Amino acid sequence: MRVLIIEDERPAANRIKQLIAGYLPEAQIFGHLDSISSAVKWFKNEPAPDLIFSDIELADGQSFSIFEQVHVKSPIIFTTAYDQYAIKAFKLNSVDYLLKPIDPAELEKAILKFKNSQLQPQIDLSQLQNLLKTGNVNYKSRFMVKIGERIQSIAVDDACYFFSAEKTTFIQLKEGRKYILDYTLDQIEEMLNPQQFFRINRKYIASIDAIADIFSYSNSRLKIKLKGCEDNDILISREKVNVFKGWLDG
Repeated sequence: MRVLIIEDERPAANRIKQLIAGYLPEAQIFGHLDSISSAVKWFKNEPAPDLIFSDIELADGQSFSIFEQVHVKSPIIFTTAYDQYAIKAFKLNSVDYLLKPIDPAELEKAILKFKNSQLQPQIDLSQLQNLLKTGNVNYKSRFMVKIGERIQSIAVDDACYFFSAEKTTFIQLKEGRKYILDYTLDQIEEMLNPQQFFRINRKYIASIDAIADIFSYSNSRLKIKLKGCEDNDILISREKVNVFKGWLDG
């Protein structure tokens, strides 16, 4: 069995590979594709895989664009941060949708569903795209933080940016204080409204209000200055530049 992974976050791709190896030990897993452009090129030059795992939000846009540009008959299991009730209506055939961070039990169910059906999916991509645009998503509005012996609720709207340092994740508030959060940056990214927050790189997720300055940098990258941040080496990769500009334009 040939399995293809389309995922732009390497930790997430490695996690999927580990889980698949446990449930589909016979599978041949390809090195993951991380963009729409690389996936389109791959499908045009390679035989179709038996199963595809695809993230919805990639660095250069939504993965639906891949399947609009090339005809793909392979069953697809999407991984997504969108609310389980919003996607429930689409669980009607061998295609499934897994919420991130992926629950191993849910992945096992999806693979069993694929094994038992072996049906070619009838993917209504336009319907799912329209659903994602309607805003039927429950984004996190508050985080609980520990301050000494006290537990305090912090509004997401008060966050300037989130960052990781020395294997610890922090929320930096607009008024200057920062607090430790019991989540990884990958998990936090899935909880936040993508219209309000952007994953700058592996270390930072910034509010749109936190962007103080933007500079052109070498190799077609951008250098970002965040309000209240002393880090002067915050870079956006060349692959994310267009998506970042689109985010700023709203």
